[in-house]
Amino acid sequence: MRHLQNLILNTDSYKASHWLQYPPGTDRTFFYVESRGGVYDKTVFFGLQAILKEWLATPVTHANVDEARDFFAAHGEPFNEAGWRRIVDVHGGRLPMRIRAVPEGMVVPTHQALVTIESTDPEAYWLPSYLETLLLRLWYPVTVATLSWQVKRTIRAFLERTSDDVEGQLPFKLHDFGARGVSSAESAAIGGMSHLVNFRGTDTVQGVLAAHTYYGEPMAGYSIPAAEHSTITSWGREREVDAYRNMLRHFAKPGSLVAVVSDSYDIFHAIREHWGKALRDEVIASGGTLVVRPDSGDPVEVVHQCITLLDEAFGHTKNGKGFKLLNHVRLIQGDGVNPDSIRAILERITGAGYAADNIAFGMGGALLQKVDRDTQKFALKCSAARIDGRWVDVFKAPITDAGKFSQRGRLTLIRHREYGTFKTVPIPVDAERVEDMVPDHGWEHAMETVWENGSLVRDWSFADVRERSEQP
Repeated sequence: MRHLQNLILNTDSYKASHWLQYPPGTDRTFFYVESRGGVYDKTVFFGLQAILKEWLATPVTHANVDEARDFFAAHGEPFNEAGWRRIVDVHGGRLPMRIRAVPEGMVVPTHQALVTIESTDPEAYWLPSYLETLLLRLWYPVTVATLSWQVKRTIRAFLERTSDDVEGQLPFKLHDFGARGVSSAESAAIGGMSHLVNFRGTDTVQGVLAAHTYYGEPMAGYSIPAAEHSTITSWGREREVDAYRNMLRHFAKPGSLVAVVSDSYDIFHAIREHWGKALRDEVIASGGTLVVRPDSGDPVEVVHQCITLLDEAFGHTKNGKGFKLLNHVRLIQGDGVNPDSIRAILERITGAGYAADNIAFGMGGALLQKVDRDTQKFALKCSAARIDGRWVDVFKAPITDAGKFSQRGRLTLIRHREYGTFKTVPIPVDAERVEDMVPDHGWEHAMETVWENGSLVRDWSFADVRERSEQP
């Protein structure tokens, strides 16, 4: 939306008054981002680079200041016009801040600092707080990447027990169906890109484009020809088999895959009579793989029944681990899919002797939309301020909710070289910059400076991110 491109207006209304609320003598502030717990005990850090490139890379202009001045005057809030004018005049519109973060793709336990933001101009001490609204939206890509990563762990466990080709199967086991279920194209781009950290299958075009734009990945995800209900039901119920035959003739080639939604009327009849009898020889002769898609009913029950019927029609072989692999056909379940149903489905079919190779999953709203900031309890808080030349700790400790206690002091994250454990620690008072701090023996800095005074100083590739997310 073109009318939302002014960085100064990408904030909460009350932020406009905060520059007047700090103690006299304040000339530096220090903030941090953390996941304070939530559904999962670890997070996959991802997406900050996209936010920085999209929003902070473009200098603020006097025209932006004019627009913000006029808006807040009418809106009922004071506005720091002089402060923003100074950023334009002195810094060329580049924001005087230093942002440090863990490398993107790194898996970090909750309750640890993931990002730190500090002001670098004594007269712009208010700037990190002003940008909280924008920067804390980092919760979304981190949460989607984390959810997808956790599902990947689940699927991997079943593949390791039942498959002879874990690494070949895993990248395409969770397909992103979420583009139509999110609130905006931007959400589709950011969420879809975040999922692709872990998997290669997607129908969310915006996510693929975002991975290219912000991380330089030429092609982050792939798809296959697939039917929807309209392309099947437009043939009419009496010609359902012709609709299926049309899919085979256009798309079923040696080595290819084609997915066909088959529950428009009666999926069990479709498998027994259409796929299993009328079209069986055509499926086999094509040399391709037919992927049947159920799209209604109880996911666990329907998947099990469909796989059993496909087995009766096409048969199976047994792999090296003694589990059944269907011949010529597979299944993709895209209805009612979430982390719990994926586990339940895999438990059912592997318990019945079928390898996890036989099924893939499509997740939509549960992947990209059914998450919020509280899924992983994300917060961005001030932890230190320099007042009258002395750093003081800043923190909150509400007696009504210990879970909202914030950390205090200038902070950084360190990692143990041997054990891989993390620890958020204070930066020594006498250290002007965190780089001056020498961690204890056996420990190393886990954060890097990624943004400084208007410039991106670390540009991660998507390959970097993916590789890091795979590290134990």
